[in-house]
Amino acid sequence: MPGFNRKQQWWGWEETPHPSRAGWRERRRGTPSPKGRGLLIQISLTIVAVVLAVLAGGCGRRLVALKAYVAFVVNNQSSTLTAVDMSTLRVRATLAVAARPERVLARPQRKELWVVSASGDISVVEFPALRVVRSLRIGEGARDLAFSAQGDRAFILNPAKGQIVFIDAENHREITRLSLGSPLTDLALTPDCKTLVASSRATNQLFIVNADDRRVLGSVKVGQGPGPMVILPSSSKAFVCDTEEHAISAADLTTQRLLANIELGIRPGPLVLKPDGGELFVFEDGGTSMVIVDTEQNDVERSYPTGHKPVAGVFQADPLVLYIANAGDGSVMALDVQNRTLLAAVHIGIEPRALALTPDERFLLVADTSASTLAVLQTDPTTLLTTFPVGAGPVDVVVPGWVEQ
Repeated sequence: MPGFNRKQQWWGWEETPHPSRAGWRERRRGTPSPKGRGLLIQISLTIVAVVLAVLAGGCGRRLVALKAYVAFVVNNQSSTLTAVDMSTLRVRATLAVAARPERVLARPQRKELWVVSASGDISVVEFPALRVVRSLRIGEGARDLAFSAQGDRAFILNPAKGQIVFIDAENHREITRLSLGSPLTDLALTPDCKTLVASSRATNQLFIVNADDRRVLGSVKVGQGPGPMVILPSSSKAFVCDTEEHAISAADLTTQRLLANIELGIRPGPLVLKPDGGELFVFEDGGTSMVIVDTEQNDVERSYPTGHKPVAGVFQADPLVLYIANAGDGSVMALDVQNRTLLAAVHIGIEPRALALTPDERFLLVADTSASTLAVLQTDPTTLLTTFPVGAGPVDVVVPGWVEQ
């Protein structure tokens, strides 16, 4: 496949000078003729008309596209949940939640938000009233909340205790806890909602659990320090970061065996799976590159440069574009996945940490932790529309498909 177009890249390579700049400077030294002045006026009026048309068209499209949506942002430092009206791009309301919130998820087929806090609590928030209706105590460092497809069950990790917590989401109550005998690191639910996979950095294992009857099906030895995971759409294979190596491991969830230990040449960080499951994008932990892995062959395809410290990614389905948040340089990249070309690199702030697309995929929202702002970008073309404050230390954002009445 072709590489990046070097003229489009932005991380230090020389830009192509604009061919008309020297001539423009020369022309400014003289006094234009009447004919020249008329031409300049005509050009100026044309430019103004084009700009006004673009602005009017952009604003109209934005209002039509976003009037039904509300974005929700969790702010770690202020321990709040902020609701943003996407039709006006203004904060609608702010709600206090459990201390040090880190994730917000919309419960499937319900108008509920579940906010997971590092303090060990889940704040269940009802919408549109935007009020906390229940608080569930999980345990310090609770993480990796996942819902069943129908939204009637929820699963979450209590890492220090080595427990998977099973929750009746309909009645907002804990069902039981399954202890796996060692501290756990990360949790993932297969797309078919039948299997839970928990990683243990302490034992270098993946534990495979039946989500229905809460029975341990087996375990797989993987690389050193297994952490974050992704699971293929078929629910048959998991890829896990070996955080203490420059590798990831591939495991068969049906046979509970290791398929491959894939050398990357970088220390693996966040993982982003292509929607069809065919490729896995592995960001370098604290670095400036990513590696693309063929998930069928369990092999590296190639590596590419990113911005500094890529921390989050999200796919736009049509056209297929990968957006990457780079926390080290305050930028967001847009990558044409099919052609491996950089479409845009937009500086949005200080430390972008989380990304979310609106349901129509026309707009990208970026939570900037250090700037305490939310940035809104248009996706076609990728351009910054606005940024505004939402709370102290925003770390996650979600835009449910709920329609305002």
